[in-house]
Amino acid sequence: MSVKASYLGHSAVLLEGDGKRILIDPFLNGNPSASCQPEDIGKVDMVLLTHDHEDHVGDTEHFLKKGATFVGIYELATKYGEQGYKNEGMNIGGTIEVEGVKIHMSHAFHTCYTGDCVSFIVELEGKQIHHAGDTGLSMEMQLLKEFFDIDLAFLPIGDRFTMGPKSALKAAEWIGAKKIVPIHYNTWPPIAVDVNDFAAKLGDKALVLKPGESHELS
Repeated sequence: MSVKASYLGHSAVLLEGDGKRILIDPFLNGNPSASCQPEDIGKVDMVLLTHDHEDHVGDTEHFLKKGATFVGIYELATKYGEQGYKNEGMNIGGTIEVEGVKIHMSHAFHTCYTGDCVSFIVELEGKQIHHAGDTGLSMEMQLLKEFFDIDLAFLPIGDRFTMGPKSALKAAEWIGAKKIVPIHYNTWPPIAVDVNDFAAKLGDKALVLKPGESHELS
C-alpha cells in the first residue's frame, strides 16, 4: 500500500492512504494557484487546519457540510463544533487518533485569530507526513527528528509572512525529512521566490510539485 500526497496550490495538500482522504488548509476557491475547486475533490474524511487566516481556512466549511471531521487546535474545533460540525480538538504536543489515523500536533510560529498556529504530522500506511503550516524558523524544529522519522514534509518558503528559502533550508536540515515539498510561495507577488534555486541548494531531498501534481510514498 502507498500514500498519495497531492499539492493543490498555496498551502493546500490532499493526503490519501489507509482508505482515508485528508485535506490540509483547503484554500481553493479564490486561490490563483489552485489546481482545482472544492467540488472537484469529492469526499473528504477530515479537514486539518493549521490556523484561521483566510488563505488557509478557504473552503473548510464546504467539506464540513459534506460530513468531513474538523481537526485542529482546541479553540478552532470548539468554534466549528458550535456550528454543528463534527470536530476533534487537540493542542500542541498532543496526539489523537481519528478514524484510525494518528495525528500529531506541533508548534508553528505565526499569528492567527483563534487559538494558536500549529503544524501537523499525519501517519498513514506507516509513513509520516509533516505539514508545517505557516511558520518562521524555530529551534523547536530540531526536536522533531528526536520523536519522528518524517518521510515527507511540506515547508513554506515564500518569505515575508513565513520562512524564506534560507530559513527553510535550515528547517529542512533540522527536521530530517527524507523529502521536502516547498509550499506557500508564488501565489501572489509579495511571496514570489525562486523555487528552483531553493531546490538546487536543498539537493536530493527537494521535491518541487506544481499545483495538481502528486507524490507516491510506498
